[in-house]
Amino acid sequence: DLEFWRNFGGIIMSDSRYNINAQQEHLQMKYVGTGHADTTKHEWLRNQQRDTLTTFVGHTNLLDYVSIVENQSRERSRYNLLMRMVRPCGPTPKEDIKDDE
Repeated sequence: DLEFWRNFGGIIMSDSRYNINAQQEHLQMKYVGTGHADTTKHEWLRNQQRDTLTTFVGHTNLLDYVSIVENQSRERSRYNLLMRMVRPCGPTPKEDIKDDE
């Protein structure tokens, strides 16, 4: 009787493991910022920076805070934040290509 429940529990665990992987793949396809196995550090940082800047632009209280700190008008701060979204982490670094010789 105990052996049956051990085997049954193993089946449930393997099913839930598959379900978790399927959910993760679904989220990665649906939301760009969640990344995937081939996401580079630069891509991940770029997504984080853009999400942060979008939050500042989208929430008026945060935009007011940024404009007060920078001593600029709200619209000037919004414009500056939008321009920073173009390349939030600078240009994409060129990867070193190594020959397999």
